[in-house]
Amino acid sequence: MTEAATNIFKSMKDIKFEETISHQCGVTMNDSVEARAIAEVMEQKVGVKVTFMPAMIRIDGEGKLVFKMSEISEALGREMTPYLFEISTSTHYGRMVMVDDDTVVCFGDMNEALAYIEH
Repeated sequence: MTEAATNIFKSMKDIKFEETISHQCGVTMNDSVEARAIAEVMEQKVGVKVTFMPAMIRIDGEGKLVFKMSEISEALGREMTPYLFEISTSTHYGRMVMVDDDTVVCFGDMNEALAYIEH
């Protein structure tokens, strides 16, 4: 079984609760042409774990995940915008920020995300 195919989910009996802060972040997407293109791009990046499930694709990382619309567009064969990206990602954990028209970043560290949020 490849790393991308390992199960990231655990039984409740195997979960250990800790009083620590996680800097993990990620997105979950319904399986689609767009989601597969996003996953294809992201699974090439260091520290990113892509998990394929029967009807969903999950992308997890530590610190931050940087989604470049130009890279995804190339893999998809048509334009991907931050707005279409948002529609493609069913849910996320972490702080999602559109840095510019080509970059969406999901931050695991709120302090790092604050630099991009207007007060």
